[in-house]
Amino acid sequence: MASCPLFLLAPQPPPLLVAARHCRSPLAGSAHPLTSCRHPRLRRRQSCRCSSSPSSSSSSSSGPRERSPRPRQQKQRTEQRPGRGSSAVDPVGFLVKTGVSDRAFAQFLRDRHKALKDRRWELYSRFIDLKEGSSGYELLGMHRHRQHRVDFMDWAPGARYCSLIGDFNQWSATENCAREGHLGHDDFGYWFVILEDKLREGQEPDEYFFQEYNYVDDYDKGDNGVDAKDLIRRMNEEYWEPGELKSRMSRWETVAKLYEQMFGPNGPQTEEELGEIPDAETRYKNWKATQKDESSSSSPSYDIIDTGQEFDIFNFVTDRASFEKFQAKATPLAYWVEMRKGRKAWIEKYVPAISHKDKYRIYFNTPDGALERVPAWATYVLPDAEGMQSYAVHWEPPPEEIYKWRFGRPKVKGSLRIYECHVGISGSEQKISSFQEFTSNVLPHIKDAGYNAVQIIGVVEHKDYSSVGYKVTNYFAVSSRFGTPDDFKKLVDEAHGLGLLVLIDIVHSYASADEMVGLSLFDGSNDCYFHSGKRGHHKYWGTRMFKYDDVDVLHFLLSNLSWWVTEYKIDGFQFHSLSSMLYTHNGFSTFTGAIEEYCNQYVDKDALIYIILANEMLHELHPDIITIAEDATYYPGLCEPTTQGGLGFDYWANLSIPEMWLWHLENVPEREWSMNKIMKVLISSNHHMLSYVENHNQSISGRKSFAEIILNTGMCSSGSVDDNLIFKASSLLKIIKLITFTTSGGAYLNFMGNEFAHPKRVEFPMSSNDYSFHLACRQWELLDKGVHKHVFNFDKDIMSLDENERVTSRGSLNVHHCDDTNMVISFTRGPFLFVFNFNPEVPYQLYRVGVDEAGEYQLILNTDETKYGGRGELKSSQYMKKTSDRRADGCRNSLELALASRSAQVYKLVRILRI
Repeated sequence: MASCPLFLLAPQPPPLLVAARHCRSPLAGSAHPLTSCRHPRLRRRQSCRCSSSPSSSSSSSSGPRERSPRPRQQKQRTEQRPGRGSSAVDPVGFLVKTGVSDRAFAQFLRDRHKALKDRRWELYSRFIDLKEGSSGYELLGMHRHRQHRVDFMDWAPGARYCSLIGDFNQWSATENCAREGHLGHDDFGYWFVILEDKLREGQEPDEYFFQEYNYVDDYDKGDNGVDAKDLIRRMNEEYWEPGELKSRMSRWETVAKLYEQMFGPNGPQTEEELGEIPDAETRYKNWKATQKDESSSSSPSYDIIDTGQEFDIFNFVTDRASFEKFQAKATPLAYWVEMRKGRKAWIEKYVPAISHKDKYRIYFNTPDGALERVPAWATYVLPDAEGMQSYAVHWEPPPEEIYKWRFGRPKVKGSLRIYECHVGISGSEQKISSFQEFTSNVLPHIKDAGYNAVQIIGVVEHKDYSSVGYKVTNYFAVSSRFGTPDDFKKLVDEAHGLGLLVLIDIVHSYASADEMVGLSLFDGSNDCYFHSGKRGHHKYWGTRMFKYDDVDVLHFLLSNLSWWVTEYKIDGFQFHSLSSMLYTHNGFSTFTGAIEEYCNQYVDKDALIYIILANEMLHELHPDIITIAEDATYYPGLCEPTTQGGLGFDYWANLSIPEMWLWHLENVPEREWSMNKIMKVLISSNHHMLSYVENHNQSISGRKSFAEIILNTGMCSSGSVDDNLIFKASSLLKIIKLITFTTSGGAYLNFMGNEFAHPKRVEFPMSSNDYSFHLACRQWELLDKGVHKHVFNFDKDIMSLDENERVTSRGSLNVHHCDDTNMVISFTRGPFLFVFNFNPEVPYQLYRVGVDEAGEYQLILNTDETKYGGRGELKSSQYMKKTSDRRADGCRNSLELALASRSAQVYKLVRILRI
């Protein structure tokens, strides 16, 4: 893992520094630990430029350390980040690796890197680092505070007034509003509303305003009758050092003590008596001479290095032993925690300001009038409630109902075998299925089928069900159609228990244009989260386009990614439709493959910078995370390290493969298929490539599934087609699956139902089909029937083969044989030999293919076996083959194989012969 640049590390609370040129005389023993405030509006003021990195928190024994440069200076230096690849930053590094030589594109990458550094500086000046910039969910939205209240925060810079309305206040727009001044609204547009718990009848208010409560455990330390006065006495005796300033009776007390220390108790009272004041360096040396080394003191000792340079006060040295002794001291906060009471005491004294499952919305007064919106950071939303406006639901279950995680993240070795699915259509009934049904019925099937990851689409809240979940309205909420947040947690937990990774489709390339429940015109202005004008609207889909150059929008999107990983333990993301965000034409343009198309005026540099920041944040904070790019334009450097000018993804989805198969199936007679053209698409660049025969795109929006095209199931089910036609069709489907899987770059995806050749496409309820659920379900009963059973057995054995042999993790392919005339393809990958006969009519009894390694090859997979619906033409005696020294396909050795028509075979080198 590469090292991280200093300015990317989370700054540690620095010790108090004494500035000779900024004060007349240092105050002895006045070192206090700095406390950090995570309020967005305070971060700019509290992000001290003198914050030191962890490596600078102690000095070496040999002498003063080198001064840590300022953030602006640091960001101009060599940057490093944890992740793959080289630690040194080279904005055009991957061009050399890939052999691309284009001066214009290289200059574009350099300019983008400069803009990235400026964007980082802008982001860090507000949020310290990527961790702070991606943890907005800890503050924004609805959160219960320890001091018997609920805090709410949201971002609406265009609003003039903000309040919460809901069941808890009879939907009153004036009862719970943001206060005037900095406690209610800041300069960045963040609104802060406090909902105070109400005292029960007959109860007295807490004696201390700082009284805290534990809302999870029934009892805490404070239930034992802790005396606050005793805590203050202990704090004075145990925490503060002799001579330290404990409290101030007035604002002049510090000044008076400083004056007394400088001039004594009988110091001058007038300017004439004051005389000439020594310079700061002389005063500091005189003060330093009076200091004594006291090993019994827990205060750290510091010194100053003054070389006359600007900001030299940031260069300090400290005695490591005294600093560690100081760090080991408990802060005063630990004493107040002893007063915290348990849940029973809270319930006995207070009525919650807002209860679990209460409905609420946010009310704004804007220049254009009053608005009611669903909060942008709401975690549970009912977007299409019948007969009423959409609203958020406060999700705060009691401790006994909170979901408790049972399993950790599984460790997946080798390649990814991803099962793509949609919860709503996962059942066999014509209805919207739930998280609970998916957990009980589908997850065991995925495990049994041999996949090691499940990718769920449409899980983020959306109002339009027919959009398949891609017109997202509420980014922090799971779709309420399928169940509650705890239901989804159970789904993820059970998947982890089965050894399955859980990935979700994340749509940060655009958002729903719905105003009542989504983010469009959220605060009444047209440029809150999105661009104004034409650029803020997708040219064809009617969706809104994010404003990626805005720091608060970046804060929202980065926090959204971190939220799903932290709250729901998601293992990875597929970034949907990157081409919509990377180009101002939203990807709807003809791409010729020319490199200038990736650096011209239509490229959105701000969107590229967001993608880089998102991958850096995810891989830095969650090293095991998986990110997949779905980009139809195949932007250069998708899976290259960000330090080398790439975008930092782990895998990229090759969208050309399913389109290639679809084109051949619908437009090209099978006898005219070109093997060279097929292989060119399959292995054009399989580095970190995710391959698939078809996903949901190939069986939705009026299209047909491949099984529907190949098997022609309408005739097969009626019995009007002979078995020979079904055999030929299923044979073709099997070899298409096998060659696509074995040429992948370490990741393979299958859409739900295609593993058993589901005979119907997917069509969500919409006006064009009278909102029918007829095609919005899966026919699981076909798993044990006829051709579907055979195809499933074959798909399952492919997954098992990869699980046991790590076929797709064996490095690059070596294509030895690709014959358009005979329609035969042969290639090796590690010790495995793959042979495909696409000829629909001609079998071969002795077909010779070349191999590099002489030895014995054993057949380990044959698509023509009877258990896969084949005819079993190959006898068991033909399962072991020995090479001959006859040259073929440019190789020194060769094999003679019997190939049935429309069949494929996989051989493994089990014994090497040395000549």
